[in-house]
Amino acid sequence: MTPNTPLLDRIKIPRDLRALPEADLRQVADELRAETISAVSVTGGHLGAGLGVVELTVALHYVFDTPGDRIIWDVGHQAYPHKILTGRRDRIRTLRQPGGLSGFTKRAESEYDPFGAAHSSTSISAGLGMAVARDLSGGTNSVVAVIGDGSMSAGMAYEALNNAGALHSRLIVILNDNDMSIAPPVGGMSAYLARLVSGGTYRSLRDFGKQLAQHLPRFFYEKAKRTEEYARGFFTGGTLFEELGFYYVGPIDGHNLEHLLPVLKNVRDSEAGPVLIHVVTKKGHGYAPAEASADKYHGVNKFDVITGTQVKAKANAPAYQRVFGESLIKEAKKDDKIVAITAAMPSGTGLDLFGQAFPKRTFDVGIAEQHAVTFAAGLATEGYKPFCAIYSTFLQRGYDQVVHDVALQNLPVRFALDRAGLVGADGPTHAGSFDIAYLGCLPNMMIMAAADESELVHMVATQVAYNEGPSALRYPRGEGVGMDMPAVGVPLEIGKGRVLREGKQVAILSLGTRLAESLKAAETLASHGLSATVADARFAKPLDRDLLRKLAETHEVLITVEEGSIGGFGSYVLHALSEDGLLDHGLKVRSLVLPDTYIDHDKPETMYATAGLDAKGIVDAVMKVLGIAQAKETLPKPVKRSGGKTV
Repeated sequence: MTPNTPLLDRIKIPRDLRALPEADLRQVADELRAETISAVSVTGGHLGAGLGVVELTVALHYVFDTPGDRIIWDVGHQAYPHKILTGRRDRIRTLRQPGGLSGFTKRAESEYDPFGAAHSSTSISAGLGMAVARDLSGGTNSVVAVIGDGSMSAGMAYEALNNAGALHSRLIVILNDNDMSIAPPVGGMSAYLARLVSGGTYRSLRDFGKQLAQHLPRFFYEKAKRTEEYARGFFTGGTLFEELGFYYVGPIDGHNLEHLLPVLKNVRDSEAGPVLIHVVTKKGHGYAPAEASADKYHGVNKFDVITGTQVKAKANAPAYQRVFGESLIKEAKKDDKIVAITAAMPSGTGLDLFGQAFPKRTFDVGIAEQHAVTFAAGLATEGYKPFCAIYSTFLQRGYDQVVHDVALQNLPVRFALDRAGLVGADGPTHAGSFDIAYLGCLPNMMIMAAADESELVHMVATQVAYNEGPSALRYPRGEGVGMDMPAVGVPLEIGKGRVLREGKQVAILSLGTRLAESLKAAETLASHGLSATVADARFAKPLDRDLLRKLAETHEVLITVEEGSIGGFGSYVLHALSEDGLLDHGLKVRSLVLPDTYIDHDKPETMYATAGLDAKGIVDAVMKVLGIAQAKETLPKPVKRSGGKTV
C-alpha cells in the first residue's frame, strides 16, 4: 500500500524541497522514510542503509544547491531516498528490476549522481578530484562525500584523506558512523569510532572553556583556545583527522535535523579547506523490523511492510555459498591448518558458517581486499592453508597483491571466488566477468570452475590437497542445479576434464555452470540430426590438452562456453589448439563468452540469454558455424579427424 505523503508529493526535484520552510523538513523525512520502505517492500534490495540516512539526505539536498553542488554517496546502498528526492520517485518501484533503476548511484541515470558507486571507499578520492577540478576552473560549488564507517576500513579512504589534507581544497567529508557495515564491524577503526560518541562530555567541557576564555586577557585566550582544540581531539577523536589536515566537526546526531542543518550551513559557507563531519546514525532507523534485525535489513527480498516478513523463494537446491561453507567445515575438521579469510562478506561467501564452527580460524578483515590477500600470503608462508573467500568483482581490488605477493612467490593461497559470472539485480558493478582472464594470465595460478554444487564439493577438497601454488575456484551466485550431494569431497586430478555425453560432429566444451545449458543444447542439436559431445573442462588452467586434442581430432565443430569475458577460457583453448597445430586442418572453433560490454541488471537467465550463453545461444552458434538453417536436409555429414587429418 502506498503511504500518504502530502509534502513529498510536492517534491519532484531538490529545488522543490528547498522551497519548503525548514519547519516542514521533519515531516518530509518521515514521509520519505515511509516511501522508501514501501518501495523496497515491492522490489527488494538494500533497505537498512537508506533508512539510516533519511534525515541526512533531506538535510543535504536542503542545504546544498544540487546538482551544481556535488553529493557523492559511497557504495550507493544508501541512495534510495536520494533517488526519490531527485526526480526518480515515479520509477522507484522499478529498483533493480529489468529495465528499471539501478540499485546504486549511476551517472547515466541522473545528473544528481555525479559519480557511480557500488564498490566501497571511492567517494573521498572522487570528491577530491571534483574539488580540484572546481578549483582549477575557478568554480565555487561545494563537493560533499558521504562515507560509512564500514567503508573507512579500506586503505583507499585514508590515501584520499591524506591527499586531501595536503592539497587544502575545500572538500566536505561526512563520516556516517552507524557502527554497522554489512557484517558486524571489525578492526580497530570501528571500535574507535564507537568510542567517539562522547559528545555530551565534550560539549560541556568546550562550552565551559569558551565561557571562561572570554573573560581572560588575549594571551590567555589564545592558550585556552589551543587547549580547547586539544580537548576536542582528545574527547572526540578528531585528532586523527586533523593530523591528516581536516577540520573535524562532531559527533552529531544524524537523525536530528536541528543539529544537522546549522552545521551543514556553517560548513557550506566556510572558506576553510577540507572538513570532516562525524554524523552518528542508526542503520534501519525508523522501521522496527529493520532495527530488530541483526543485519538491520541490509539486503532484503520483497517483504510485508506491517510485519517485516520477507518473501522467501522456494529453494530447490542449496545455494553455492552454503555448499562452499559446509564443504570447508568438513575439510577443516580433518585438517587444522585450514583457515578462512573474508573481506566484510562472511554471510555472502558462506564463511559465517565456518566462523561458527571455527571462530579462531576465521578472519574478517573488513573492506580491505588488498590486506586480505597479503594476509593470506603471510599465513601460507608459515604452512597454513588459507582460503581467501572474496567475490570475483571485489578481488579486482587486490589484484596487485595477487600478482606480486601470491603468484610471484608461488604461495598456496586458495581463492574462493563467489558471484562468478552474471549476478542479476546487482548488475554490472557486481558481475564476476573478468576473473578467468585476469587470473589466467598469471604464472603458477591454477583455476577451476564448478559446473554444479556437487562439483563444488570436490573442488574444495581439491584446493585443500593442492599445495603446489595458488589456486582459484569460481562459482556463481544463487542455487545449485539439484544434483545429488557427495558425503565427502574427493580431490580431482589437476588439469583433467570429463566427458558427459558422447557425440560425433559437434563438441561443446563448457567451463562452469553453463554445463546444464550445454547439455540442453546437445539435446536440441540431436533433434536436428546433429550428434554432439558435451565435455566439462573443470579447469581453465591448466587445460586438459589430451581432452582438447581428442575433441579437435574427432569433431568438425568445437564450441567453448564460459561465464566470463573475452581473454579467458576460450582464448586459452584457441592458443593451445594453435600451439598443437590443431587449427590447420579445417576445425571450426567458436568461443562463446560474455559480450564486450557491461550488461545492465536483469534476471540472470535473461542476462545469459542476451549474452547468447543459454541453450538457444549455443545451438544458434553451432548452426551459424555450419552455415545452415535448422533443417535436416541441409545438415552436413559427420566428419572424423585423426592425427589432424580428415578421414
